Amino acid sequence: MPLRIVRLGTPRAAGEGTRIGTVRRPPRGVPKAEFASRDYYDVWYPLLSPSADLMTQGQQAQTDKEWEAFVKQFRKELAQPEASRTLDLLAALSHHSALSVGCYCEDEARCHRSVLRAELLARGAEVVG
Repeated sequence: MPLRIVRLGTPRAAGEGTRIGTVRRPPRGVPKAEFASRDYYDVWYPLLSPSADLMTQGQQAQTDKEWEAFVKQFRKELAQPEASRTLDLLAALSHHSALSVGCYCEDEARCHRSVLRAELLARGAEVVG
């Protein structure tokens, strides 16, 4: 049951399992009781999203150099003990449980979930999608 990397708000894949929202803010205009039924997330876990200032930096990145600066800083945030242990846990669970993590961004290549994918794979996670 590999872990999936998904875009929040998109239809769930069969067997996707628990969807974890690794976003700084809940979806706007959506009642909390409808987050899961509207395919956003089952559990909100902002610890694995960039800090507010860093999120702004990533959203404003226009060049590859600016994006790489964002990625470098986000990796530093993910290296903090609590985030690092969480990534280790998700990597281990990916071999036994159906889980998915995601963000709202349309283009994964310019989204923090691309960094999460790389970090999870580096920790031995089984990842699909």
